[in-house]
Amino acid sequence: MAKLIFLGTASAVAFEGHENTFMVIQGEQSSILVDCASNPILKLRKAGIHFEDLSDLVITHFHPDHVSGLPNFLMDMWILGRKKELRIYGSQHTISRAEKMMALFDWDEWQNIYPISFHTLPEEELTLVLENQEIRIHSSPGDHLIPTLGLRIESIKNKFAASYSCDTNPHPNIVRLAAGVDVLIHEAAGPYEGHSTPAQAGEIATQAKVGKLYLIHYSIFGDKTAESITAEAKKTFSKEVILAEDFMEIDFEK
Repeated sequence: MAKLIFLGTASAVAFEGHENTFMVIQGEQSSILVDCASNPILKLRKAGIHFEDLSDLVITHFHPDHVSGLPNFLMDMWILGRKKELRIYGSQHTISRAEKMMALFDWDEWQNIYPISFHTLPEEELTLVLENQEIRIHSSPGDHLIPTLGLRIESIKNKFAASYSCDTNPHPNIVRLAAGVDVLIHEAAGPYEGHSTPAQAGEIATQAKVGKLYLIHYSIFGDKTAESITAEAKKTFSKEVILAEDFMEIDFEK
């Protein structure tokens, strides 16, 4: 049974028990990593996922809190003897910079490294990112400080759908991307350019007519608490609101 596991839920500044936001979609035949923060190998191991089971990596945008773990991730799998190809997807802005970053580490000189292929996605609404026997993923551009992609993730077997806003101002693209999904995972970093408040996340969830809202990419500093963040979103979304936590899971079945 496919499921989504949050490997990190914090915004740009991680805090106790909360790594920068990234997640994995675990299927019966393969798994897909979404963004690459921290040290993915350790987080995947804790989540019970072997690195050889990862088939794909989708990078939503090229900000440090979403790609800082990429060099270690690719190197660690090489050292640990990975053989299977890894496919990496992102916008032209993201992929070009990911390749440049790896070039700084002279990765073309790593002997007998497993195959890695880069796939550039157009910044167009509902672009098909990938599809296998279990999972189908589409992307749509959000509105951030740099090009970013939100995702719609569909379980083919169970007709379950989830959407991830990624980092973005409130935007109609995300409303359409998330239309009618069972679960919307929306960032709630706060009133900053390129981001959304919990109340704005609730508004997007209401407009998209989703079944449930998970808030992610948040920080608890100053007078912010988990209760105050969810309470703000509940003012604009009448259904269930959940604050995502590291290693929380969403099963892809109704």
